[in-house]
Amino acid sequence: MKGLGWLLLLSLGLAACAAPKNDTVKPTPFNITTKSGAWELVWADEFDYTGLPNPAKWGYEVGYVRNNEAQYYTEKRSENARVENGLLIIEARKDGDAVPEATTDYTSASLHTHDTATWTYGRIEVRAKLPQGVGTWPAIWMLGTNIGDVGWPTCGEIDIMEHVGFEAGKIYGTVHTQAYNHVKGTSKGSSISIPKPHEDFHVYAVEWFEDHMDFFVDDQLYFTFKNEGTGNAAWPFDKPHYLILNLAIGGAWGGQYGIDDKIFPQSYYVDYVRVFKASEE
Repeated sequence: MKGLGWLLLLSLGLAACAAPKNDTVKPTPFNITTKSGAWELVWADEFDYTGLPNPAKWGYEVGYVRNNEAQYYTEKRSENARVENGLLIIEARKDGDAVPEATTDYTSASLHTHDTATWTYGRIEVRAKLPQGVGTWPAIWMLGTNIGDVGWPTCGEIDIMEHVGFEAGKIYGTVHTQAYNHVKGTSKGSSISIPKPHEDFHVYAVEWFEDHMDFFVDDQLYFTFKNEGTGNAAWPFDKPHYLILNLAIGGAWGGQYGIDDKIFPQSYYVDYVRVFKASEE
């Protein structure tokens, strides 16, 4: 009996060691109802697999893309983007010397759905835990699919979540259009205080309708952008947009106070991405 007892304790210990590290609560995707009405799930990635992000759902931005950012975005490099323990992990690293194409110290990843899924209207929500430290700039955002034809900002940009590491407890939601954008100093947006978003998972969401958009953190509404009815310059949001998840380092906004090299590597954890359309019922 004593031997069996030790075997039992050993088996329990091994089972505990094998437990998944993702302690998030992830219900099975289903249709939902919010204060604005009922929503039907049309697209999701629950990250219930292991390896590189699902190529049927995600593509990559590659290289130095925008905003004078300091990171080189890599493609299909597990050190920068991988799925494990039920989470998508986008990791910024100070290992530019390991990537021949990189000319700076930093690497990271930017995933998008440009070639796999686009939407016009709906509820887009992402449950995520953010990186921390001066120089980090994670985002959840959307761009109009016609950007190649009309350029930015005419295509429209929906920033569902932006966070800069030098403002540790603040989340921003913003829109950019031809009429309203940061270059002109006319962009429309707001912010909300979220204590320690690097310690806890939160749901970042936008509900996008024909006449307005509502921005949320954990179902707390903090910004509404209305369609003025004045045309495409103010409201290019009647056309398809695609989703981007990225972790930038430095750049025009994220790097305003420099980059703290002591923080690396930094990880951006995504529990799920879900897209809903308004239910017709």
